[in-house]
Amino acid sequence: MSVAKLSVSLSDELAGFVENYRKKRGLNRSEVFEEAVRLLRSRELESAYRQANAEFDKELENTVADGLADDAW
Repeated sequence: MSVAKLSVSLSDELAGFVENYRKKRGLNRSEVFEEAVRLLRSRELESAYRQANAEFDKELENTVADGLADDAW
């Protein structure tokens, strides 16, 4: 697996959080940042799926409205 080296700047508060988090879990900094980025990516995908589903629901409503009236059954 190829890797990219990055340099980041964090506030003292966030840097302290990263240090405490990694020590409690036995992780290195790279593993903490990988976990954080995966969570961000997951959140973005979830948002995109929600938006796509909302658009699908609108199309479905239009299709259902084109069908038979409820009292026809």
